[in-house]
Order: sequence, then structure tokens, then C-alpha cells
Amino acid sequence: MQGSFQEKQALDDIFSQVKDVEKQMFDVILETFRKEKVQDCIGYLSNNGNQKQLEQQFLQRFNLISVEMEQKLHNFRNKMKQIIDGLKKIKDHDFNKKDYSDEKNYQTIKQLITILKEKRQMIEFLLFLVHLTSIDNTLIQCGSNSIYLLVQMNVDLRYKNFENIKVSNTSLVRANFFSCDLSGSEFENVNISGINLNCAKLFHCKWQNIRVDQLHHLKGHLYKVKQISFSPNGTMLASCDWETSFRIWDIKRGKKLSIFYSRGIISMCFSPNSLNLATYGIYLNIWDIKRGKIISKLNYYNGQVIRYSPDGTTLAFDYSNLIILWDVVKRQRKFELYGHDRYVQSICFSPEGTTLASGGEDRIIYLWDVQTGKKKFILRCYDGEIASLCFSPDGTILASGCNQIYMWNIKTRKKIFRLMGHGNYVKSLCFSPDGTTLASGGDEDFMRLWEVKTGQIKAQLNCNTSIQSICYSPDGSKISFNGVKSSILLYDAKAIKTNTQLKYHRRVFIEFFPDGKTLMSYDKSLHIWDVQTGKEKFELNNQAKTANVICLSPDGTILATNEYRSILIWDVKTDGQAKVANSICFSPDGTILASSEKNSIFLWDIITRKQKFKLNGHTKDVNSIEFSSDGTTFVSSDDDSIRLWDVKTGELKFELNGHTQSVCSICFSPDASTLASGSNNNSILLWDVKTGKLKFELNGHTQSVCLICFSPDASTLASSSYDDTLRFWDVKTGKLKFELNGQYVCSISFSSDGTTFASSYGNSIRLWDAKTGKLKFELNGHTQSVCSICFSPDGSILASGSYDKSIRFWDVKAVNPKFSINKNSDRVWQVCFSPDGSSLASVCDDNYIYQWDVNTGNLKSLLKGHNNFFNTICFSPDGTMLAVVSDYSFIFIMEAKTGKCLFKFEGHDGNINSICFSPDSTQLASGSYDKSILLWDVKTGQRKTQLNGHFYCINSVCFSPDGSSLASGSWDNSICIWDVKTSQQNAQLNGHSDCVFSVCYSPNGTLLASGSYDKLVILWDVKTTVQKSKFEGHTQAVNQVCFSPDSSKLASCSKDMSICLWDVKTRQLTSQLFGHSSSVRSVSFSPDCNILASGSDDGSICLWDIAKGQKIQDLDKFCEVIPTKFQNPIKTFSLYNNDKFVIPHTKLLISQDPILQAQGAFIFNGEFSTHLNTDLQELFKQKGSQILENKFKLFQNATQN
Repeated sequence: MQGSFQEKQALDDIFSQVKDVEKQMFDVILETFRKEKVQDCIGYLSNNGNQKQLEQQFLQRFNLISVEMEQKLHNFRNKMKQIIDGLKKIKDHDFNKKDYSDEKNYQTIKQLITILKEKRQMIEFLLFLVHLTSIDNTLIQCGSNSIYLLVQMNVDLRYKNFENIKVSNTSLVRANFFSCDLSGSEFENVNISGINLNCAKLFHCKWQNIRVDQLHHLKGHLYKVKQISFSPNGTMLASCDWETSFRIWDIKRGKKLSIFYSRGIISMCFSPNSLNLATYGIYLNIWDIKRGKIISKLNYYNGQVIRYSPDGTTLAFDYSNLIILWDVVKRQRKFELYGHDRYVQSICFSPEGTTLASGGEDRIIYLWDVQTGKKKFILRCYDGEIASLCFSPDGTILASGCNQIYMWNIKTRKKIFRLMGHGNYVKSLCFSPDGTTLASGGDEDFMRLWEVKTGQIKAQLNCNTSIQSICYSPDGSKISFNGVKSSILLYDAKAIKTNTQLKYHRRVFIEFFPDGKTLMSYDKSLHIWDVQTGKEKFELNNQAKTANVICLSPDGTILATNEYRSILIWDVKTDGQAKVANSICFSPDGTILASSEKNSIFLWDIITRKQKFKLNGHTKDVNSIEFSSDGTTFVSSDDDSIRLWDVKTGELKFELNGHTQSVCSICFSPDASTLASGSNNNSILLWDVKTGKLKFELNGHTQSVCLICFSPDASTLASSSYDDTLRFWDVKTGKLKFELNGQYVCSISFSSDGTTFASSYGNSIRLWDAKTGKLKFELNGHTQSVCSICFSPDGSILASGSYDKSIRFWDVKAVNPKFSINKNSDRVWQVCFSPDGSSLASVCDDNYIYQWDVNTGNLKSLLKGHNNFFNTICFSPDGTMLAVVSDYSFIFIMEAKTGKCLFKFEGHDGNINSICFSPDSTQLASGSYDKSILLWDVKTGQRKTQLNGHFYCINSVCFSPDGSSLASGSWDNSICIWDVKTSQQNAQLNGHSDCVFSVCYSPNGTLLASGSYDKLVILWDVKTTVQKSKFEGHTQAVNQVCFSPDSSKLASCSKDMSICLWDVKTRQLTSQLFGHSSSVRSVSFSPDCNILASGSDDGSICLWDIAKGQKIQDLDKFCEVIPTKFQNPIKTFSLYNNDKFVIPHTKLLISQDPILQAQGAFIFNGEFSTHLNTDLQELFKQKGSQILENKFKLFQNATQN
């Protein structure tokens, strides 16, 4: 203890002796070091000649008279001695040898931070030490500890230049490097969990042995992930969803190795040798992972769970209330285990493979002898159905999950622990390989880690989604579980630290203090935050835990909350001490508080703390109260009426009756002349505050008006309704300015200058131009619904609170660097020729639409959709429009030449898989996972009709050449032919044995081609609807079919990485084209029939000479040089018609759990690896970073277009 005190005292002395050194002096020294390429800092500074040179450089920065110069030189020389002496001492101190982020040094760091906070000028010395790491390798550890201290002190590090710094053996958890330049930095053994790298520049970095809690965020599934499983060799992760597929992931790189399309998978399991995978659900199949083929089909259906025995010789699975033990080698049934009288939901082999445990809806756990098939014993659980089971690695403990967790001693057959905390069914349990920890997850939105020895909770991770599956890697270093939006999360198991607070807040509401420097948030408790640092100032969670209404005084010094039937007044300056129980809504001058209780209202004098008036008159409970901006009038409303009161006298001025149903919202205009009220009768009334007369009735909403808000200049009123529309009204005329459809919002807010309007929409926030109603950009980052948003007083920051229990600060005025170079770095979803054949459009996973010059192969333009990625694209036959499907959810119609957005179509309840223009370019058809087809009027932007008939999702739609018919292909294995005019089904074509992925009419209208998962291409006679031919040539599923413009050829592309060209007349295969290294998703003929374009999951687009059957060129290579400055060499357009390519990113995040952020970061030619040997670049990419390849090809003509 004495040594620790002396160590802290020594550090205090070192920092104190440099406390008066100016920042300018540090800048001069660093500038000289870099210019002279110094490597020994102390040696260089100790040289008299070098000191004189530094003196001259320092004096050149000032215009001084001789007397001042002498004084300045004297001070400089004294401070130089202090710097040299300080550097010598700190070099030999433990501060330059030990990792001060280690928990052993917690008390030392805590005391040091207290001292440094009182002497803020020492921060410059800490920053100086950080920069010295880029110069002198002997000072790396003290620089590393310095940056750790800066992070712990919540020093604002945003927008700073940290080029070439070297950091090692420390923690940067929750460090905020927003928009910093970290190029050339070297990190070694650094914990970066929760770091903010949004908009950072990361060129030529070398980050090794990095520690981070989240290793990968794997995305690709279209539906919720049902189960995940590590391969026994620890190199792969398998995941499955119910609807479409299961996937194999490379754990090291975080990339998808393969995807297998198979419906209805609930459970899966690797064989012990990691070569095979058993899947069970609708069907039971055993797959060869390398070949991607089914090697065994078992005639068992509709199961819940499947498991391999540890030696791989036996497969156990449920079949209704039975359990089947299957001999894998002999391929025959060994035993049928009878005992359960209801469905089996979980089974688990003991580690040695001799015992099988099973549990289900009958609340009984059976333990079976695997060799004999006989029952050993049973364990009864009376608390609920058994949803999960797991043996400990040594086989002595069995964990079972229902709505609680029980740990059983297998030898004594008795309960060891009962683990409380999960309120719903625990669907997944997994022991760590060392047997010390048990992971659990279920219907709640968190995962828990338990200490096996004590039964106590070790840690909790909030996941913002129910947990379906958890698994540890074989070495115990990683833990994986399903995440939000059908994703999979991979974490460092040891990095999930203990969290004893365990706050379970459902939603966060927020409000800025008047100075804009402090933010208040509240859910079940009140938190006061520093906006600059994100640090919590204090929390009011004892007396205010039941508060549901809260209000700040105009000067920000007093906080009022309700508490049951009383009101609490808090002194914000004194860390939230409660003074007296009084009120709920402040007057503008802060002298009066108003509160409501049932049908009465009370006005309180803040100074005297006495009641001024009790306002009676309402016959029902008062649901809303508000002061006018001038403080003279007070409004209150109940379900039936609105009342205006005189604040000075407490007398009723007017009773406003006009709504026929209950009033939902009221709002004064900023000039206090108008009152707006929204009602359940779908209308908004504007009232004259002085006369109490109705000015206008605003009608247009078709459901209740839930939110209303005036613009700062009182000229515009915004209203939101349950009819999913936002409407903007002219207050002077009462007329509708514009309407935004599909916008059901939880919160709305105008910026202080009135130019920008913010609305929360699901997990995202949308910023609109308040004058034109055009969408400026969309802010994504929250993982659950945003319930509250507000602008800072100066309008530069937008704060948002969400059901994901986090608060984000967005730099609304920050402009993202205009840098839009990108290659098709991921799978190419679709390619499409323009009708004149001069351009080829393509879409892939990187949120861009590419337009290529077919003649030169040059990239002509990029169309950017902010955070939306595109999966389907289509030119209109007249060449004037492009239709694209964004995020599977909605369709953009845009001008092909300018990129201007004409319409946005929304209406499907599931993912959109296919779109097609009618031949006259007046209609668009879309097919979706919701089993429906929608027809849209392209001229008006309205939906025309809906076609229903398929029993499963629609994969493909295609108009006939005359536009009278529409063909659709579905997962139900069928093709339907529809009459476009009558919307009736004319025919159903059955012939495929598996789902139909693609349909296409021949341009002459006589034939229809279809491609299927059954590997076949079928030609159909359009008139007779009879099957004419079957084309067999592909070895895997056919993704798309396409006729040539002259109807003489048919192209088909497949998962087998090939393209087949068929002669339609002879029905023969004319050539098979190989060149892609992954599944080919799309093919398209040029109008002259000479060129075929293909797009693949390998990220490339190939152009083929059809006559020669040879590849012409690849459209996936970019040039030689990367620009040294961020600039935009390629013509870009925004789908939201935004002239400036502005994408705000989260500049500050307040969250209980550390969340790594890297949106908008630029990464080039770097090395980023964790201590678990996983590639961090893929995680950064998953977080929204731009990974710039080692070489780019900057097309010269693209810069001129």
C-alpha cells in the first residue's frame, strides 16, 4: 500500500513540474522531431545546439519586443529543463513499464485522475506523451498509459490527428476517436471494445493481438436465426433460419464460406470430424460440407432437435414424443426411446457418449443408456416445459432450462442450484469447455453467464433480441449467439466482463438542457449526462424510479418529476438532491409549476413553494398541460375538452369544444398566438389563443393524430398519425403543404433554425428538408425502435433515445468525406442492360448501384442509397427509368440518367425478391416473401392491385411481351400465369420438384422458361401451358434464366458457378461458360444479342462474347493509385435527391454495454487481427466501414462524366 502511495506521489510530482508548459511549446518540439526524424527524444532535447534551434523556432511564432523576447526565452529555457527532467523521470518510472489499465492499478489510476482533473493543463502533457510514441520507441508504454488516462478522464479526443502513434498493453474501452486520423498507427495487445471509430481514417495501420468483445457480426440470413453451432475443429460456424437456408462461416475472417438452400431447418449439428452437418426440421438430411451435397436423407419429418454422439457413430433426434437413435455407419435405426408423452424439445449426449438426456413439454427429463436404449432414471421439473439441456464437460452436472435454470448432480440425481432471473423460457444453455461458466438465453433480450461453482451470475450482455441459440467454441475463447435483424454475433468469451448493476430499462426518453451541454434521460430512473464526454454526472434512481412525467426549468437548474401522488423538485446543481414535493410543468420564466391530479390542476409558486391556484372544471382526468411561450396562458385537456386559463388570475378564459372524440395532443405555437390540438377523430384544430375561436380545421389523416409540433417560426405545423403519414400544414392558410407516406413515428422535432425536421421511424431516424419535404438522410445505428429525439439548442446535434437502452448523439452538420470509390466487393445480386445496350447496371451488397459503359468497361456512375443496400434492379423498356429494391423492403423508381428519385413504393409485408416493368413502362410488378404480387402504376406511384394464389414466397415475376399476362415462380414449386387486366389466375404450371427461382418470357411471346432449385430448366408453351422441353446441364440450383432478344438463345446461371447457353430451336446446349469462382446469380443479354453479362457472389461481373463463348473482360478491377485526399472522382447521385453527400454518424454513444462503432471509417492497406487470430477488417466492414482495396482503377472518363 505504501509502495502504491509513493508511486502515485512520484507521478504526481512528474506531472506537476510540467503543468505550466504551453501547448505551443509541445507543438514546436513535436514538429521538430518529425522534421529531423528524431528517434531519441531525451538525447535530442539535452543537446544545447538543438535547444537553441528550438528556441528560435518557438520565438518565430510571436511578434515580440526585445524585453518580452528575453522574458519569453527565460521561460522557454526553464520549461525545457522541466520537460527534459520530466521525460527522464517518467522513462524510468513504472508508468513506462507497467500496464496501468490492469485492475491491480485501479486505485492508483483513480487517485491520479482526481489530481489531473484539478489541473487540466496537464492534459497537454499527456497528449504530448501519446504523440512521442510515434517518434521514440522507448516511450511507448508511458504514451499508452497516457492515452488510457485521457480516455478515463473523458477528454474530448474527437477530430484529432493521431498519425503513426504506437499503443501497446492497455485498454481503450469506450474511447471516442470520432473523425480522427489514426493512419500509420500500431496497436499491440490493446482492448478496443466499445471504441468509436466513426468517420476515422485508418490507412496503413498495423493492429495486432487486439482484444475486443465483439469479434464478428455475421449478416446474410433473411429470417431469424434458429440455431448456431461451432464445428468441432473450431474453424467454422454453422447457422440456420427457418425459411430459406443454412450457412457455413469462416470464423477467422468472419466471411460466409457457403450457403445451402433448404427450408424449415430448426436444428443442426456438426459431426465430430467437422466434415458433415446434420439438419432437421421439415426434413432430416446429412450434408457433405465440402461438396455442398446431401449424402443421406432419412424419412423423418417435422423434428425439433438433432445431435451427434461424441464419437460420431450415433445420431439422436426427436420424432414427435419419441427419440430415435440412428446408426450413422450402418445407416439404420438402433433404438426407439419411449417415455415422453408429449413433444420432445431438447436432447443432449453426455461427454463420454454413454448417456443421452431428453426433455420436453411433459416437464420430465429422461436419462437413457445409449448402448442398450434403456431408461436409466428420470428428473422431474414442475416449473415448466423443458426447453433446453446441456451436460457439463466432465459429465457430472446437467443443466436444464424452463422459465428457470436447474443444475442437477448426475450421481445423486438432486438439484444443486436453482438459477433465478429469466422470466420466460430459457431456450439455450451451453457450458464453457472448462466447465466454470454456464451461458443461458431465452425470450428476454439478454444473455447471462453464470458461475457454475456458486450458481451466481457473472455477467449479462444485452442483446436487443430474444436468444434462440448460444454456443462456445471448442477452445472456449469465443461465444456466439443470434443477434438482431437475422444476424449472428461472435464475441470474445473472456471479454464479457462482470456487470452487477443489471439495468433492464425498456425505453429511453431524452431532453437537452437549455445550455445544450447537458442531456437528461429517463426510463425507470433519471440520468444527467455530459454531452461532450458522454459521462454520467449523476443518477436519480431512488426517489424517481416511478416517474413517468418530467420537466426542466427554463434555466436548467431545477428538475421536476412526479412520484405517485406527489411531485419532486430536484436541484440539478447539487447532484440531484430532492428539496420539496411540488410540481410538473414549468412556466417559461421558471417561477411557476403546474401539475395535474385526476381532473384538477394545481399552479405552484416555486419561490414560496406554495399553491397559487387550484383549477377545477374538467370532468375527466387531465391528460395534457402546457404553458404558452409568453407565460400568460395555460392550456389543459382531457378526453372531451380543452381549456385555456389565465396564469395570473387562475381564471378560465375559454373552453374549446370542437373535437368529437378524445384529444390526443396539444401544442402552442412559438409566438403564443395559436393553439393546435390533435384528436382521435383524425382531425387537427387550430385555435386563436386571444379569442378562443376556431381558426382552421385540418382534415386529411385517416386515423388518430398522435403528435403535433410547430416549426420555430410558427409558419408550419407537423402532424403524425397512426395512419402512417406525416403531414406538414401551412398555419396561416390551414392548407396542406406536403405529405410523407409510410411514416409512422414515435417522436418528431424541428431544428432550431426550422430548416430540418427529424422523425423517428422504427430503428432509424429520418431528417427531412422542412421546406420541400424531401428526405435528406437516414440515421441508422439503434437496434430497436427509437422512442425519443431532440435537437440541441444550436441545432448542431441530434440526440436519440431507444428501446435498445442506448442514447446516441448525431453530428447533424458534419459532412462525410466525399469518397465514393468502391468495387463490387461482395456478391453481385443482379445485372441488367439498358434498352439501348450502351450501359450495364449492377447491384451488390455495398449500398451502391453501378452503371458501366459496355463498350469500354469503364464505370460511368454510382448511385448511392445511404445505408440501404440493393438486391434487385431493372431498367424500364423505354430506358428512362430504373427500378431498384432496397433492403428487400421497398422499391425506388428513379430517372436513369440523373438518379433522381421519382417514387418510393412500400406495401409488401415481407422481403421483395423480384421486380419487372411492363413492356409499355407504365406498370411495375413486384413479388415478395409475403406470398403476394403487387402491381404498381409507375406514372402515379400508386398501387393498382394485389395478386394472391401462391402458397409460399414469390421468387420471380415476368410480364409477357404484350403486357397482357404475368408469370410468377414460387417456393411452392409452381408457376402461375396471371391476367393483368382482370387480376385473375389463368393457369398453374407444375413440373419442377423444388422451388422455382426464375421465370422469363421469350421476346416473341411463344415460350416461357423457368429455372429451379431442382437443377432443371424447363420450357413451356405459352398458349397450351404444356411443358415442351427439359434442359439438364447444371449440377446445382438454377438461379436465373434469360432469353436473348431474338428468342433464339436461352441463358441460365447456377450455383455451380457456370452459365449454360441453350439453342431454343434444337434444345441443345451450345456452350457452358466458366469464369466465376462462386455462385452466378444473374445473367442479361445485350440488345444486339452479341454480349452476355453475368454477376456472381464472387463480387465480379463478366462480359462474354456469345459467338466465341469467351470472356471479354471483368468489371471488377480498379487502378493503381489511391487518392491521398478524400475526393469524389466518380459521378454520384443520391436516391434522396440530396445535392450534398451528407451522412451523419454517431459522434457519441451512451450505452450500458460497450458497442464498437466504425461507420464511415476508411480503411486502406492495413492489418487488423485479434489475439484470437480473427480478422477485424471484416468486423469493421460489418459495422459500416469502407474497406479500400490495395489497388484501384480510377477510370479517367468517369471523372469527366
